[in-house]
Amino acid sequence: MSFLPLYVTYPSWIHPEIFPGIPVLGLLRWYGLMYICAFVTAFFVLRREMHEGALNDGSFTATEDDIFSFIACGIIFLLIGARIFSTLVYDTSGLYRHKPWLIFWPFDTATHQFTGLAGMSYHGGFIGGLFGMFFWCWRHKRPCFKWIDAMGVAIPAGYTFGRLGNFLNGELYGRITTMPWGMVFPDAEKFSAGLDWVQKFAAQAGMTIQSGTNLVNLPRHPSQLYEAFFEGFVLWLILWLLRKHKKWDGELSGIYIAGYGLIRFVIEYFREPDADIGYRIAKDTNAPIYINTSLLNFSTGQVLCFGMILAGIGIAAGTFIYAKKTNRMLPKKRTA
Repeated sequence: MSFLPLYVTYPSWIHPEIFPGIPVLGLLRWYGLMYICAFVTAFFVLRREMHEGALNDGSFTATEDDIFSFIACGIIFLLIGARIFSTLVYDTSGLYRHKPWLIFWPFDTATHQFTGLAGMSYHGGFIGGLFGMFFWCWRHKRPCFKWIDAMGVAIPAGYTFGRLGNFLNGELYGRITTMPWGMVFPDAEKFSAGLDWVQKFAAQAGMTIQSGTNLVNLPRHPSQLYEAFFEGFVLWLILWLLRKHKKWDGELSGIYIAGYGLIRFVIEYFREPDADIGYRIAKDTNAPIYINTSLLNFSTGQVLCFGMILAGIGIAAGTFIYAKKTNRMLPKKRTA
């Protein structure tokens, strides 16, 4: 009896390069374009908030030049933080610790081919971007958490594009799954076709293993799309609906930080940890990373996200106490 396969094959026409095989234009990559889309989207969302009065504080009125300067400063610090964090926390070779000048070197050291800054960390970007926003507000004498609240609303809308860039790169895919939307990613780890569990798993997914096949590429969760939707669109929608109802400056910052941490923490159970790092905390140190065997096995991302949850709660509580004590609570509803 024949049946339809319960999985999707990653489209063969998708390449990391926008114009693969074309000199010069082949250097343009979807991931870089998605970063541009993310920053532009964040700018337009922040500009909308500016027109609604979210950035005004009685003594001054924000302008487009202000928000452009604010975002540009945040982007510079974000890229620095994302790159440093990626190379020093996620790289296990020790290359960048011994040769730190290579952190921002955009060429492969062996082939000398242009690779761009391959490898960026969200958590490093978050820390760097946050520092950059604090620095800008201090430099321009603007109320920090009023501006960071507004940026917290804008970031998830742009973040959606970053995860779409990961999908177009065919990277950061999830664990193996028999769900009908599971996807076979070309660069994912393959498993021996002779193993009983592989044969059973393939059969459950509706995958036929051809005679003579040695290695099988099993379907995986498209976790990049999960993150794009939940950490991007859904979190943005929540913050967008709350933006006119915040009660104190710093409330939305706390909600964004804790909300992202919570959502990412859950999605990490579907995303495969880095093979060279594995679990940071594990109930079973020998547990495979390609399938979730215990909720007590925690990846690097989950450890960092747990820190974000605590930080978000702390920021929301701290700014609330400060606003209460200094009589800076906001009106119940802000109008445009």
